[in-house]
Amino acid sequence: MSGPYWSDRRPGADGPPFTDTHPSEPLPAPPPPSPHPVGAAPPSAAYPGPMPPPLPYPKPRRRRIVVGAVLALVLFAALTVVLLRGSHGGATTTSGPFSDSTAKTAIQGYLDALKHRDTEAIARNTLCGIYDAVRDRRTDQALAKLSSDAFRKQFSDAQVTRIDKIVYWSDYQAQVLFSMRVQYGSESSSSEVQGVAQLLSQHNQVLVCSYVLRTAGTY
Repeated sequence: MSGPYWSDRRPGADGPPFTDTHPSEPLPAPPPPSPHPVGAAPPSAAYPGPMPPPLPYPKPRRRRIVVGAVLALVLFAALTVVLLRGSHGGATTTSGPFSDSTAKTAIQGYLDALKHRDTEAIARNTLCGIYDAVRDRRTDQALAKLSSDAFRKQFSDAQVTRIDKIVYWSDYQAQVLFSMRVQYGSESSSSEVQGVAQLLSQHNQVLVCSYVLRTAGTY
């Protein structure tokens, strides 16, 4: 009766060692090659947690539209300021060289010079800022006397009552429509007439460059 069978035998035992040429279990397959090189961590291991969503890039077209709209609004505001400044109607109370009070004072001073035959003041106004640079003023003095004589023949007095409208040509030039109460010669009767004066602001003074009576000639 044979004893138990042993698959391996120690050296020195009778016969060669037993080897199983047909193993009962298949040999394990080699592992597939790693997609990542040795020593490199997968992308998920470099950033813990889920990956953030991609940042949205600004659209150049929308930015150009916004910039264009802002420039258009700025241009519209600038044009509005220019138009409002270019023409002021009614009672003007804005500060500056051509407010109601400064225009009224300048025109009244010119009318007083015509009334009192102040030829130097008349010539200084009508020369409109170049009086001090003129060397020979004899012609201007003669014209000033003629203007004064014509005014004195028509009116014995003239008082500016109000400024009707100021049209601004620039920061230093304006055209003024004004009303004044006048007395005719030796008569005691008076009436209110309108006149137009062109004013110039220069060297902290307002000059009456021209004066036109709406119902008569130029003085």
